[in-house]
Amino acid sequence: MKTGITKTITIALAGNPNTGKTTIFNNLTGARQHVGNYPGVTVEKKEGRCRHCGHDINIVDLPGTYSLSAYAVDELVARNYLVDERPELVVNIVDASNLERNLYLTMQIIELGLPVIIALNMTDTASKMRVKIDIKRLSELLGVPVVPCVGIRNEGSAELLDAILAVVLGKTHRQAAGVFYGDVIERQIYEISEALGVTEHISDIDRRWMSIKLLENDQQVFSKITSQDAVEHIEKACSSVNRRLGLSAEIAIADKRYSYIADICRQAVRSAPEVRRLSDRIDSILTNKYLGIPIFLAVMYLVFQLTFTLGAPPMDWIDAGFGRLADIISAFWPSGSESLLRSLLVDGVISGVGSVLIFLPNIMLLFIAIAILEDTGYMARTAFIMDRLMSRIGLHGKSFIPFIIGFGCSVPAIMATRTLENKRDRLLTMLVVPLISCGARLPIYALIIPAFFPQSLRTPMLWLIYIIGIVLAIGCAKLLSMTLFKGQAAPFVMELPPYHLPSAKSVLLHMWERSALYLAKAGTIILGVSILLWVCTSFPKKTTFDHDYVKLTIQAKQTLRGDALNNRLTQIADDQQAETMAYSVAGRLGHTIEPVLRPLGFDWRIGTALVGAIAAKEVFVAQLGIVFAVGEADETSGSLRTQLRKHYTPLNGFCIMLFCLISAPCMATFAITKRESNSWKWATFQFVGMTALAYVITLIVYQVGHILL
Repeated sequence: MKTGITKTITIALAGNPNTGKTTIFNNLTGARQHVGNYPGVTVEKKEGRCRHCGHDINIVDLPGTYSLSAYAVDELVARNYLVDERPELVVNIVDASNLERNLYLTMQIIELGLPVIIALNMTDTASKMRVKIDIKRLSELLGVPVVPCVGIRNEGSAELLDAILAVVLGKTHRQAAGVFYGDVIERQIYEISEALGVTEHISDIDRRWMSIKLLENDQQVFSKITSQDAVEHIEKACSSVNRRLGLSAEIAIADKRYSYIADICRQAVRSAPEVRRLSDRIDSILTNKYLGIPIFLAVMYLVFQLTFTLGAPPMDWIDAGFGRLADIISAFWPSGSESLLRSLLVDGVISGVGSVLIFLPNIMLLFIAIAILEDTGYMARTAFIMDRLMSRIGLHGKSFIPFIIGFGCSVPAIMATRTLENKRDRLLTMLVVPLISCGARLPIYALIIPAFFPQSLRTPMLWLIYIIGIVLAIGCAKLLSMTLFKGQAAPFVMELPPYHLPSAKSVLLHMWERSALYLAKAGTIILGVSILLWVCTSFPKKTTFDHDYVKLTIQAKQTLRGDALNNRLTQIADDQQAETMAYSVAGRLGHTIEPVLRPLGFDWRIGTALVGAIAAKEVFVAQLGIVFAVGEADETSGSLRTQLRKHYTPLNGFCIMLFCLISAPCMATFAITKRESNSWKWATFQFVGMTALAYVITLIVYQVGHILL
């Protein structure tokens, strides 16, 4: 398609959840996209750009929504963007295999008076289901262009861009068809519209849409009416519809929309005799009330097995790389140099940030696994599977979706609670979601588990710690639902999308988005905290010691040989390091809180690391790297895991993981809880409550384990 004029075009992508909207967005924009939040709300806003036939196209990916009614935050955000920003075009992503259900949103968008294109996605799935859609006839009936697409194979993207330019540049002129609501409703729409024109001075383009929304008793639109005369006119119109049709205006309008859509589908869609779909056959197993939960647990076990097994080699490469980097930097100073700059670079930056980045392969593998489970449609099934259990503990079935997202990060998981319409369900879910092990905790587990447990127990231990988090989240939700949040959860209504083969591009983009956040945290928060912790572990300098370590070293070399000498030299170095660290700011802080943590099996080193982890969970690992790197006797000293094995037992290691799992989330989670709940009270309650719970449970486990072992 050739055009002679260039311009920047802004379009919006709208559609139901699970229609492949994000895949098409990724196909159109590639890596030229960024993620933020809509003004005033913590709903994710994706924008991207592409260039086609000399034109720059700015694409806004709206939250997935089933309608433009203002029931949930996502619906309100999507509608407000379309109403207030009025993009030049709306590309409505429609699932060809569920056309009748998807067209309900389409009719609402058309009523806004915006130019619309239908991107008929998943046409391959519809074909497999023996659903034949007459594209030309569907376009004629709707009065808008219809472009068939297969998002996961990037088919139809070029044609979609051609259609966008044709509509925006005025080369396609077509009047979109609207719903005729019958004489009774249409009469009231006309009268309300006339009243709005006189009393509210609203433009013609918005009046019909507003009139319909007012008849539907949309409170968001109703709040914009300032004239009492208009309010009385609207109430009279609603009463008239109710009296003459025997239905509320809201139900009558919805019924007319569905009837209109059904008529379109009868004319444009041909379906084969009903056959049992492959998705149904798979669901008969995966969502079985007896098999569903065991299969889910097995899937998660497999994910953790792959995370450890496939992640081990690249972790070793990164570890070796940082080791060589430390050697290269150290070589700029004479052997045994006490240069502060060398210590900052090697013991602070490399030991701190490097000890976190080493776990990047585990993080990436976990995010890939979660993205695959999301894109195949299995994640939606987990909510369905868990609904029976969730309802018993006072939570909504959809609450399990934030739980699943929480395996990646608690921040988007808390943001995902906006899909819950009921404020009680949303707040309750928000408070317990951080008990799910996020990706930031994975470096702690990946450090501790191989340090204390043999290869055969590593996957079971990781699986166990994740299951403990889920069980605790469920238990706390039950307790809160019986006390602070008494009440009934909203009914569970959720569509199960057909299964799809995930797009490699979509999976990799999801993985990169989340991994990039991890890298950004390593390069900013963790780097800053690592430097601060290095300062705290390096100052003040201790000049006089309780023992003459030089004399002890000479005596050892004169009297001992072989392994005995090496062990004695290591012991002397550790004693000197411990005395040096104890004199520092970090050591004094650690020793101050050590009496409180000692019943949990933690010493001052663990206490110092836990304080640092308040900023970000990964800092726990970074701080341990700094603590055990300061005062190293020579270049042959063991790795961080070796140091841990020398100072702690497997019981200590398990208790460290347990405390880090349950204790207060990072500052970012605290901040997002405050924003989403709009309350310091609930954010503080979450922070203090989780820390207290972590202390009590870890205390019990350590004391009982200490007695038994």
